[in-house]
Amino acid sequence: LARSVLRLVEPDQGAIHLAGRDWMRLTRDGLRAARRDAQMVFQDPYASLNPRLAIRDAVTEPAVIHGIVGQRQARDLAVSLVERVGLEADSVDRFPHQFSGGQRQRLAIARALSVRPKLIIADEAVSALDVSIAKQVTDLMLELQRQDGLSFLFISHDMAVVERVSHRIAVMYGGRIVETGKTDDVLAAPQHDYTRKLLAAVPRAFAPPAGRA
Repeated sequence: LARSVLRLVEPDQGAIHLAGRDWMRLTRDGLRAARRDAQMVFQDPYASLNPRLAIRDAVTEPAVIHGIVGQRQARDLAVSLVERVGLEADSVDRFPHQFSGGQRQRLAIARALSVRPKLIIADEAVSALDVSIAKQVTDLMLELQRQDGLSFLFISHDMAVVERVSHRIAVMYGGRIVETGKTDDVLAAPQHDYTRKLLAAVPRAFAPPAGRA
């Protein structure tokens, strides 16, 4: 679904409306221009960055392709991007293998931000990270949302994370949306059995029986 929204995979039918445009009707050149409005953060932070590119080139590549900056200005943009996602300025001269998984995912977010998009699709973007690092990354996403008015299409099987970052939820089962609504409404009164199973899988704090330490 995530790849279909951006037409990285061509849908067989239907319509995709983003930023007031039907993406299914866009020509190749029109689609290339439109992708500035919608970027993607992939699941695997170890595979989504080109290991041969220094970070200064990796995070500014979309901006260079779209003509937002030239090669001479790219380094300054790279420094501002990495600092915005909580990394040091000298990170721009390093390579992906020199960063942890959480740091790489921050760099992937920086790359998406380079073209000032309206939408970021986060495809299981924290599932490969441990809980504390995942929280830091979702905190970053929430802050960017507040600062820039960014929209996120956040895809996850972890309902605890979904609850934290989402205003609305759409539950998919067997490739179809089976339930959708405001986050509080869906979580408080799930209508579909699969939604109830997802909620049942969320770890809960264990309270020992009365009288036991």
